[in-house]
Amino acid sequence: MQNLGQFRYLQPSMFSGLLDDPVMFINVRPTGRGLLLDCGQLHHLAKRVLRSIDAVFVSHAHMDHLMGFDHLLRHVHVAPRTIAVYGPTGIAERINHKLAGYEWNLTEETWCTFVVYEVHPRQVEQFEFAGSRGFTSRHRKTIPRDDRVIYQTRHLKVEAEICDHKIPVLIFRITETRAFLLDRQRLLEENLLPGPWLKDLEKRFYAGSWDIGPVEVWKVTKGGYTIETVDNSEALYRKICRDVSPDSIGYISDIGMTPENLGRVCDLMSGVTLLVSECTFLAEDEEKARISSHLCTTDLNRISRLIRPSLLLPMHLSKSYIGDTQRLYEELDQLRGTRVLQLPDYLTPRPLLPGELPSLLPR
Repeated sequence: MQNLGQFRYLQPSMFSGLLDDPVMFINVRPTGRGLLLDCGQLHHLAKRVLRSIDAVFVSHAHMDHLMGFDHLLRHVHVAPRTIAVYGPTGIAERINHKLAGYEWNLTEETWCTFVVYEVHPRQVEQFEFAGSRGFTSRHRKTIPRDDRVIYQTRHLKVEAEICDHKIPVLIFRITETRAFLLDRQRLLEENLLPGPWLKDLEKRFYAGSWDIGPVEVWKVTKGGYTIETVDNSEALYRKICRDVSPDSIGYISDIGMTPENLGRVCDLMSGVTLLVSECTFLAEDEEKARISSHLCTTDLNRISRLIRPSLLLPMHLSKSYIGDTQRLYEELDQLRGTRVLQLPDYLTPRPLLPGELPSLLPR
């Protein structure tokens, strides 16, 4: 799933196969840093990938979505940095139990700190686990939750919605921030020449500071150009910009097909570029999906028809379909405007047998 060619800032990669525990990594190209969505098996991720992670987004604390946290911890705990972890109600207690399972008598002041954010309907609870304190838990503050945004940088924002999987579970949307894009034809129509004023305009755009004073533009004249003062720099940009909707990634794992969940999915995921979604069961096993609060191919088809993603990547298929995974793709609708992507069955290494190891004993 490398190099999809759809995104300006984000490079999404799946480090799991169709039948593996879910692991999605998003490289933020301008910074070289990364986001991790869910923590299935991580032992096959390169150390430099693990050390590039700034934030981890955990859908829920079932084992196949959180067991890899220990492996991440192993490779970053001595690094002098902070890693954010976002999850549903109870995630701080789960992380606390994991960290408390080890002895930390050799800790140093420079060790890693985990800041855990529990996402509730109306607030986010923030907890700190500092390596310098042996990763003991401290509640830092309660943050009012006014909208769906839980994480934001210059290049992206992450929104979350709470759905039901017989426990609270988070679904995520990662959206690129709007870029400073100019329409050359509009520049010509406004009789404007490119010049240093465009750099000034670009700085205002990314800083969100339009009201810091007038901007001096280069205006075309018969003899060349003149410099004119424009008071409203934001209105000026609106006249000459290329208005392109930012691309986005939707991530769903795991939810039941209930009217409440469907409504939340549609509200959050509408117009998403790439939808990565669990599809645990085939249509014939719809009843199993209902009992276990998962999605089947019939459900994913319904979701796809409603939100119309440009790209659809099904994942997290039940291992009961080993040897018959192509039926999943045969049952998914081939919607006009939506391209269905395929994962290999497995990306994790095959377990070794004793006979495949070199002998330790002399012959």
